[in-house]
Amino acid sequence: MNAVTHQAESQRFIIELPKGAAILEYKMLTEDRVDFTHTYVPFRARGQGHAEALAEAGLLWAKQQGYSIQASCWYVDKFLKDA
Repeated sequence: MNAVTHQAESQRFIIELPKGAAILEYKMLTEDRVDFTHTYVPFRARGQGHAEALAEAGLLWAKQQGYSIQASCWYVDKFLKDA
């Protein structure tokens, strides 16, 4: 599995893949509230755990920062409901 990289200046987490990047985008709503807005994995890379790795990395980061978390992205929202 490729490494997840946090690109804070772009408000996203990415995994570089041979045919493009898997991306988890977020938006800071306030200084202590984050909204995970969109997850994308290239078609040929789906079903390999990339979206899950992105969601886990993003949520771990937000929790470590002490942010309150919301997810307008349905995929990340599943992780919040399971927690």
